[in-house]
Amino acid sequence: MRAHEAGALHGDLGHRGPAWLRTPDNVNALVPELWPRTVSRTADGHLEVGGVSVADLAAEHGTPAYLLDEDDLRARCRDFADAFAGADVFYAGKSFLCKAVVRIIDEEGLFLDVCSGGELAVALAAGFPPERMGFHGNNKSISELRRALDAGVGRIIVDSFQEIERLSELSKTMGKRPNVLIRVTVGVEAHTHEFIATAHEDQKFGFSLAGGAAFQAAIKILDEGVLELKGLHSHIGSQIFDTSGFEVAARRVIELQAQIRDARGVELPDLDLGGGFGIAYTTQDTPSTPGDLAKRINKIVEGECELASLRKPRLSIEPGRAIVGPAVFTLYEVGTVKDVDGIRTYVSVDGGMSDNIRTALYDASYSATIAGRESTAEPLLARVVGKHCESGDIVVKDEFLPADVQPGDLLAVPGTGAYCRSMASNYNHVPRPPVVAVRDGASRVIVRRETEDDLLALDVG
Repeated sequence: MRAHEAGALHGDLGHRGPAWLRTPDNVNALVPELWPRTVSRTADGHLEVGGVSVADLAAEHGTPAYLLDEDDLRARCRDFADAFAGADVFYAGKSFLCKAVVRIIDEEGLFLDVCSGGELAVALAAGFPPERMGFHGNNKSISELRRALDAGVGRIIVDSFQEIERLSELSKTMGKRPNVLIRVTVGVEAHTHEFIATAHEDQKFGFSLAGGAAFQAAIKILDEGVLELKGLHSHIGSQIFDTSGFEVAARRVIELQAQIRDARGVELPDLDLGGGFGIAYTTQDTPSTPGDLAKRINKIVEGECELASLRKPRLSIEPGRAIVGPAVFTLYEVGTVKDVDGIRTYVSVDGGMSDNIRTALYDASYSATIAGRESTAEPLLARVVGKHCESGDIVVKDEFLPADVQPGDLLAVPGTGAYCRSMASNYNHVPRPPVVAVRDGASRVIVRRETEDDLLALDVG
């Protein structure tokens, strides 16, 4: 029986349904598409990642903890690099960034996109070559722009006329001529949550294509001659499965390329179509492979350039979630199990919205499994919630767990590599969890667990 059919038997779950139905025959089953590639379950029911039992990881590092499968992360970097050979793959650092991940991205030959002074600082501290960086942001400060120019960042994606003016003045003062791309708002309605759809007209990013601002920005940069205009940039949103949005975006941006050529005789050499490629959080999600994405996107760009009589520009993309998202899962310990008058069973864990805000913020769906033992109990439809003083503190809205789930059980939630640690908070003064990389039978902390001393260190009152 499929999960959505099982959901119908148990009533309307209010979303796309649980990730899979657990029965006495498959209560310990894992859905491979949801987990890092080295994750498996031992005969006694323990999850292993990178050859290490999660029980051992919990004993050494505590819970909650983000567990990163380093081999999986590296493999996903190579998958995109191989699929998009001849293009530039920029890892979107906003999805998750720390020095260890920056070094992995560098070692695997990817480029790096940052969108704040803090992300730039981490990248530089890790020794990432600045010429292979791109710098995003809708409100870059003068100090951030100056630091990017000082460092020699390879390209800056300009987002407003005020930024063009600031960057031009700084460039003249510092004797620099930075490469820039213009972020174009192409008017594509991506089929995703409104807060992560970034190409419709009514939002803060970029220059409007329909209103003519994008063309005006290009002409301004070309005519002033202070900045080196390399190309156009489009990003239509996040967690996208349908490539038709990229087709429309590419067509509109390439039409703008042709308009600029006709007006100034310049064919811009670069085209960035952004990222936003979706991943599987539940079995209802069907993401494309990097190979399929590359084939479709290249075909779209080649076809549109041929129609516009343009040379094909050098393509770049910006996957973040699609690289790091599936490479990480969060390990929790169950603290309480509460049945509320037969309405719902709440399974409370020792983390919550401070380590994963996406369920509360975006109504995101996740999956979960008992990770530290085998169970043959009947399936129980449960809601996994956190420890915070907030009724919206939900980790997994609905999932089938074994009916004997109990305090002390380890529970794992896959797909938490992107936008979980990077958006984590200290809500209720809860310290943020560590990030632990696992590979070849060994683990290492790459971001340590916060402590109460860390929290108090900033409180100078």
